[in-house]
Amino acid sequence: MGETFLSRNRKLIVTFALILSNAMAGLDSTIINTALPAIVSDLHGIQFMGWLVAIFLLGMAVSTPLWSKFGERKSNKVAYITATIVFMVGALFQGLAPNIVWFVIARGVMGIGAGGMNTIPFIIYSQIFKNLQRRAQVIGVAAASFSGTSILGPLLGGWIVDTFSWHWVFYINLPIALLSIFIIVFFFKIKENLNHSKVDYRGAILMVIGLISILVGIQEIGVSSLIIPIIFLLIGALLIAWMIWVENRAEDPIVPNRLFKNPKLVVDMILFAFLWGAFVAFNIYIPMWAQGIMGLSALIGGMTQIPGSVTNFIGSEAGPIMQRRLGRYYLIAIGTAAFFIAFVGLFLANESSSYWFLLVMGAFEGFGIGLCFNVLQVAVQYDAEPRDVPIATSFAYLVRILSQTFMSAIYGVILNHALLNGVTQSHGKLTMEMMNNLSNSQTAKNLPQHLLPEMRQILFSGIHNIMLTALVLVVLVVIILIFLFKTGFTKPVKSRDI
Repeated sequence: MGETFLSRNRKLIVTFALILSNAMAGLDSTIINTALPAIVSDLHGIQFMGWLVAIFLLGMAVSTPLWSKFGERKSNKVAYITATIVFMVGALFQGLAPNIVWFVIARGVMGIGAGGMNTIPFIIYSQIFKNLQRRAQVIGVAAASFSGTSILGPLLGGWIVDTFSWHWVFYINLPIALLSIFIIVFFFKIKENLNHSKVDYRGAILMVIGLISILVGIQEIGVSSLIIPIIFLLIGALLIAWMIWVENRAEDPIVPNRLFKNPKLVVDMILFAFLWGAFVAFNIYIPMWAQGIMGLSALIGGMTQIPGSVTNFIGSEAGPIMQRRLGRYYLIAIGTAAFFIAFVGLFLANESSSYWFLLVMGAFEGFGIGLCFNVLQVAVQYDAEPRDVPIATSFAYLVRILSQTFMSAIYGVILNHALLNGVTQSHGKLTMEMMNNLSNSQTAKNLPQHLLPEMRQILFSGIHNIMLTALVLVVLVVIILIFLFKTGFTKPVKSRDI
């Protein structure tokens, strides 16, 4: 049946296995960004750039609360193992993808697995680490593992792409996932109280279809005639409204409405959404800046992620120490200030900005995300009622991933708009295939040299507008924090404010 509590040694072994999932997430987040230029060039899919990122995040978003409910009914152990297997299948078929459609579908499957593989561990941490400070330390280590492999990711990804091919970027996940599954199967033996309430199938189906409709609507903006995105967005909004009505009457709703009656929890979610919506812009498009505009290799382009990964590690480790003295909102303000510096710098940059400038801006961005993630993740579990810790944890992850999903789709629309405008205004000199080849430094060598400045200017205009959009999100966070400090909302409601 399993023990009520794990021994100290088993906790360490299980934690190591769960941290491997964070390691895979960190590896994939930077390896894929490094490999994207080569992928879109090889599969001729720069028009699908938004989808390549959005489909993965969408899979994570729609599946996250479902994995949480699956864990409540079948155990978190079974949920984690199942999710990791799905993740592996997606990784394998991405590596085997012969065309862009195959790749997009496989990436969606990988995203579905990642939704459980990346959120279930944080629920398990709340099970095996009851002490909040100890849990904060473990979450800090998990975040640090993400950052650590993020440091390795650009180097490894760039080396793999330059030396072998982008396909091997995905195969590297398979042995790590198998090791994690093996450890969980044999060492995570704990008695879990299962939920036997009626499954809210209607709410789940409405949520999934509604979110997909909204994403498709956003993705079609600027690509199809205006009526098509409007129809998808309306359908999505109606389905989400229907889901809310269903959830009010469900015995065990996918997302209980009581979460939204908790002011501090709502603030946590809003901050998560805006910060992560900005964060995804840097991760996706700065390697493309280095490769497409500066003409650097995939390895050197991927290295733009390294300073941010190092400072992410520093921020995630410093957070629990600093929080004892400053409190959560002061730490979030410090992290947001770092974000603000990064995106103001990137917005003010021009096409001739140096590679070192990108590295410095990445350092500020990484420190901000590392500090804010640890603080907000613990805050969500602290602010939620004990019975709501699992669903609050998964919903926070859902909000974070939804923000990245929708913003990556919007960023893709912004880039596509700039590329299409540039190609149209070139009066036949440029094609989308040429813009595809520009994103990969190896294929860019074969382009007409006299057209490269014009092509790079087109690509830069798209990335510049993306950085402006991300900066707007950061400014919104600054405004929210100013309001919270002025209204006294930041004062602790208990003996200490985590």
